[in-house]
Amino acid sequence: MCSSCTSDSDKEGTSHTGAAVTFSQKTARQTQGHQKRNLSKSPEVSLRRQVDQRNMELKTGTSLNGLAQAGVTLEKLHNVAKELTLPGKFLLRVLDAALESGTNLLATVLGSQVVKGHFHLMLSVLVLFGPALSLWVSKFSIFANSHHYLYRKFLRSTWGWTWVFTASFILLLSLSARRSLSLSLRHLSRLGVVGLLWWGCQRLLTLLEDATGTCYEPMALAQGDAQSSAGVPLLLLHEEQTKASCLRANMMWRGYEVSQDVLILCLCCLLLVEELSVFGAHISKAKLQQESPGGPLRFIFLLCVTLLAVWMLLLLCLLAHFPKFPSQQLGGALGYLGWKGLYQCWYRLTPKWCFTCLPGDELVSSVDSGKLKH
Repeated sequence: MCSSCTSDSDKEGTSHTGAAVTFSQKTARQTQGHQKRNLSKSPEVSLRRQVDQRNMELKTGTSLNGLAQAGVTLEKLHNVAKELTLPGKFLLRVLDAALESGTNLLATVLGSQVVKGHFHLMLSVLVLFGPALSLWVSKFSIFANSHHYLYRKFLRSTWGWTWVFTASFILLLSLSARRSLSLSLRHLSRLGVVGLLWWGCQRLLTLLEDATGTCYEPMALAQGDAQSSAGVPLLLLHEEQTKASCLRANMMWRGYEVSQDVLILCLCCLLLVEELSVFGAHISKAKLQQESPGGPLRFIFLLCVTLLAVWMLLLLCLLAHFPKFPSQQLGGALGYLGWKGLYQCWYRLTPKWCFTCLPGDELVSSVDSGKLKH
């Protein structure tokens, strides 16, 4: 009995000890497995970190290299752009220098006492003796055609072209000198007065021509008429006809008339010389102040001088190719009287009751303005 008991107790003890051993082995194996896993994971993490760091380094390196390459290309493009713009800048400088020297020369000529004091005399001689050029000019010249481009585009709107260019020049000159709106309006009012004068002259001359002229219709002679041998055409009188309606009906108008084309051409030429003559004093004042008139003002001045040359050419062509004595001389005389009454009389009055003023008043220095008035 005792031996069996001891054997059973021994078996139970060995079974307990075996279970403990197996449990300890399992725990040891688990810890070894965890250690192995940790050991296996830690190199992977470190490798991944190293790979990420290398990728970041490569990315930053490539970005820096790309930026460096981009910087080089931008610099090259900038240099190429500079090289391409150099001829343009050189050309602009040449044009600017030519514009400045040309406008300075023209301003000196127009502002001189020889031109300003004797231009009206030269214009009067041209109007008086210009028709004599018809003896030498060719009838087949392009200017002998009344439908020429210059006649259609410029002669029919002489005052419009003169007003636009002269008003632009006066406005830029006044703003460049004083920057006063009221003073600019005072100087622009001169053109308004000239425009009213031209409108009044047109209406008055039209009324005079209609009152003193008559309209005739040519009649064809019958065969065998006694007057046919003499070659005297018959004219049928049409009363109560104006010049415009008579000419529209292809009939003949006979009467006294004044050449409105010569009138407005002479008036615009004299006006342009008066207005442009103050630009030389403005340049002198700007030089004393160590300044220079802007490019737009010089360009407008050059356009006005070109317009003056066009008006002189048209006047010469009208007198040489289409002489009408004495209507052209009467038109030139009225244009001269209009300029004399405005620029030599009215605009010289003190501005107490007269809103207008002379060209250059309060725009140039006192010394220059005194010279201009005399």
